[in-house]
Amino acid sequence: MSVKRPNRDHLQAISDYYGFDLAPDELAEFESAVAASMAVYDRLDELADAYLPVKYPRAETGYRPVGEDNPVNGWAWKCSVPGAEDGPLAGRTVALKDNIALAGIPMLNGSPVMEGYVPREDATVTTRLLDAGAHIIGKTAVPAFCFDGGGCTGYPEPQPVNPHDPQRLPGASSSGSGAVVANGEVDMALGGDQGGSIRLPASWSGCYGIKGTHGLVPYTGIFPIEMTLDHVGPMARTAADCARMLEVIAGADGLDPRQYDVHTARYTEALSDSLSGVRIGVLREGFGIPDASEPDVDAAVREAVSVLEKAGASVSEVSVPMHADGLAIWSAIAFEGATELMVRGDAFGTNWRGHYSTELMDFYGRARRARGHDFSDTVKVTVLAGHYMAEHYNRHYYGKAQNIGRRLRGAYDQALQQCDLLVMPTTAMKAMSRPADKSLGSTLAGALGNLHNTAPFDVTGHPAMSVPVGLSEGLPVGMQLVGRRWDEATVLRAAHAYQVANGS
Repeated sequence: MSVKRPNRDHLQAISDYYGFDLAPDELAEFESAVAASMAVYDRLDELADAYLPVKYPRAETGYRPVGEDNPVNGWAWKCSVPGAEDGPLAGRTVALKDNIALAGIPMLNGSPVMEGYVPREDATVTTRLLDAGAHIIGKTAVPAFCFDGGGCTGYPEPQPVNPHDPQRLPGASSSGSGAVVANGEVDMALGGDQGGSIRLPASWSGCYGIKGTHGLVPYTGIFPIEMTLDHVGPMARTAADCARMLEVIAGADGLDPRQYDVHTARYTEALSDSLSGVRIGVLREGFGIPDASEPDVDAAVREAVSVLEKAGASVSEVSVPMHADGLAIWSAIAFEGATELMVRGDAFGTNWRGHYSTELMDFYGRARRARGHDFSDTVKVTVLAGHYMAEHYNRHYYGKAQNIGRRLRGAYDQALQQCDLLVMPTTAMKAMSRPADKSLGSTLAGALGNLHNTAPFDVTGHPAMSVPVGLSEGLPVGMQLVGRRWDEATVLRAAHAYQVANGS
């Protein structure tokens, strides 16, 4: 096809936006020059694009389950895609969060904006799971564009519920993954994490979930939010399964700009019942958070620390005062960064080398312009704030937040010289009740009210894991373990040792 050339009205609007002040006669000259420059696009249209490989046939393309076939509403789609006959995940059933490409299977990403989109390629992590022998049995439901930490804004209804109490939120945005894992409907699942979205549902729904160091697992073929915050990782009912799954999906793929000097390890070989020689630092600022922390949650995590101590770890308290500012730093990055990449950038933006899913860009780019009214309240608030700050403050605060984020990372690194792991509650509170109404205030409180201890580590990129440490008032409590960058092995070792010592 031929790229349509802009007419004078198009160019006038662009000129006005950038303040070029082109006179009518100048605009006529530029119209001709711009049209001539676009011949290169005609040639690009003649060249073949590049797509991620699809190595395994789809046994069943499947269906959207309802009713008894979806007891906690965790599934967006059920299907059957068997992988290799042998491998470390042979015989294991796996679910993919519904922002991860699985060719031939609809990808809704929790929003009516994406209704009708079917990828033609498999994400890198999809292929790696199948190569390892996994059997992918479905895609899991998410809130709208994964911009929701509670699970309030998904599409279609009914949305995932907490497996322990259907009147409570499951935690999000990997809400469906956490729900179906905790409910025993699948062996393991992939989640994504930009503000805590693996660890939040792991905490509230009661399973294990780890995000590795930023860039450890390739994000290629996954719908993003913000490049410096994007993570993807395992969720399972045991720490050992998380280790096994991470071992399969970790490592550079040469296509993801988030990856640089990646360090992997044999995570399963690091698992041990003993924590002898491991130093635990209980992060003071992660407890007693004003207007957020629940005393029973703090108490349950401190009791879990005593279990780690009995397993051989030494325990001391550490302080990182900047931790209290982590959510503010994250918010400034997320508001402008998500607006630029996830929305204005049609999910991929520019200025990086790697794989661009152009058919996703085409579909979403058209859909968001036609159906902007269908964006969720969380996305609308983000875009209104992010666009305003970019236009009126010249992206100053995004840049400043990234600069301060390096200082926050340094503060955690300094604390991690005194100890091997930082420990705190994953979420300061147990699962919240589902909002009684869909007012803006209620939605935002439910969707964005639980990020205090998780979001900072998306900014700094440290590996972080939620470990279930029992129930309080019938609801799960999660303990968060945070390690040095590229030291997922110690995080997983501690999680496994806790599980063994606690008999869970």
